[in-house]
Amino acid sequence: MIIFRTICESECNTTKAAENLHMSQPAVSLAIKELEQYYGVHLFDRIGRRLQLTEVGQHFLQYAIHISDLFRDMETGLRDWDSKGILRLGASITIGSQFMPSYVKSFSKLCPGIDVRVCVEQSEILEQKILSNELDCALTEGIPHNPKIISEPYMEDHLVVFCSADKGFKNGHLLSKEEFKNQRFLLRERGSGTREIFEQVVSQAGIHIVPVWESMSTSALINAAITGLGIAVLPYRVIKYAYDQGLITTLNVEGLSFHRNFFIMYHKDKFLMPSVKKFIELCKNSPKD
Repeated sequence: MIIFRTICESECNTTKAAENLHMSQPAVSLAIKELEQYYGVHLFDRIGRRLQLTEVGQHFLQYAIHISDLFRDMETGLRDWDSKGILRLGASITIGSQFMPSYVKSFSKLCPGIDVRVCVEQSEILEQKILSNELDCALTEGIPHNPKIISEPYMEDHLVVFCSADKGFKNGHLLSKEEFKNQRFLLRERGSGTREIFEQVVSQAGIHIVPVWESMSTSALINAAITGLGIAVLPYRVIKYAYDQGLITTLNVEGLSFHRNFFIMYHKDKFLMPSVKKFIELCKNSPKD
C-alpha cells in the first residue's frame, strides 16, 4: 500500500519511488505486480516505459492514502504511548487521601504527556479491578487475597489507638487487654485495609470487637473520637493534625502492636509499561514522612 502510494507521489516513476523507499527498482515493480494479482485489477497502464494510473488505480489511491496515513498514525501513537498514554491507578481511601495527590503531582511533572486517572476505593474493590484489568496498579493497605496479584511493600505505617483529650488519659497511657476490649470502638468499614489489620491483631489476641460506629470517612471517625463517643484506630499520619492541636490522646494496649505496610499491587501476568514502572519507582522513593 505504501509502495503504491509512493510510486503515485513520484510521478508514477518506479525508479524514483525505489530511491525514496530505499529499495531496488525490481522489488518495487514486483510489489505492484503482486498487489494487482491479489486484487485482480490493473492499477497502472504501461504505455511504453511510462506508467499511468488507471481509473481503478485512481480510486485505489484514495484508499491507499487513507490507510497509509492511519498506519503511520498508529505507529507514531504506539511508539509514543509511554509518553502520551493513559495510566490507570488505584488507591485505598487512606492512601488516596493522604499520599496519592502528591504522587500524581510528582509523576505529572516527570511525565507531563501521560493522562493519569485515579480510582479511590476499598482495598477489596481495588483487588477486583486489578484482576479485571481495569487498573494498571494500585496502592493499598492490605495484602491481596488472590494469588494472581503481586504485592510489593513500599512504605511502613503505624496505626494508632486514640480517644478524646477530654477523657483525662495521658499520651501513651497503657490499657490492659481487658480495659481495651470494653471500650466503645469507632472503626473503618469492613473491606478497608485499616479494618483488616486491626481485626487481625485483636483476633490473634483473642479479643472480639463489635464497633458502635463504622465509617469510610477518617474525618468522621476523628471527629467522633474528639467528641468522646469512643476510641478509634487510624494511621498516625491521618490523625497527626488532631494530635498536634491537643484534641486527642494516643493510647497503647498491652501486648498489641498495629504496625503494617502499604503495598503496590498489580496482576502477575500484566506487562508493565515503562510509565507504570516509573510510577512504582516514584512511590518507593517518595518521602516517607
